Amino acid sequence: MTPHNHAKEGDYAQAVLLPGDPLRAKWIAETFFDDARQVNSVRNCLGFTGTWKGKPVSVQATGMGQPSLSIYVHELINFYGVKKLLRVGTCGGLSTRVKVRDLIIAQGATTDSAIVRDAFAGYSFAPIADYGLLSDAVARAQQAGLKAHVGNMLSSDIFYQDLKAYEPLMAHGVIGVEMEAAALYTLAARFSVAAVAICTMTDCLITHAELSAEERQSSLRDMVTLALDVAVEA
Repeated sequence: MTPHNHAKEGDYAQAVLLPGDPLRAKWIAETFFDDARQVNSVRNCLGFTGTWKGKPVSVQATGMGQPSLSIYVHELINFYGVKKLLRVGTCGGLSTRVKVRDLIIAQGATTDSAIVRDAFAGYSFAPIADYGLLSDAVARAQQAGLKAHVGNMLSSDIFYQDLKAYEPLMAHGVIGVEMEAAALYTLAARFSVAAVAICTMTDCLITHAELSAEERQSSLRDMVTLALDVAVEA
């Protein structure tokens, strides 16, 4: 057990999906898992383990932002032996090429976070996805007919930000913004495990298009199904 998790050794599968929202973790377990059981409820950051297509898999909520995610990811790797971590979340769009409901599979994750910057002295570390998970996610998305974009994601510590602040990043191909992937990729590199972030674009910061509640739910189903297939097969 840890200060943030009362799961016992062996309670987590080696592959874990990571939504930010605890209720989304509960929804994933109840909607997709067979034989789901809750393994963590400390601070209401819910975790569950079950099976998908007969293979063990877990889901653990991380809360919002890189500091919160870093706690759970560190503990999942170092206390529970997790080897594959797949962020499943929503993101804002920073490119008109990316339409609402499209997926962004983050090949890399730019960030404004001191969590990444301060760990590398004078170097600018480039947090990137595990190639095996990334390539499998892309191939499966294509096979399923999902509209998926592979590119650079911004993981920002600031939620309410003026679009002008993003313009230098947009000019260099950054296509989406969320709040967790860079810390996930940095910790995965530090501890030699595999990670990938798969996000549904729910609102475009350029055109202001956004998903309705009904569209958001069906789009999240596509994303979670893709992530689960990657988690248990890759």
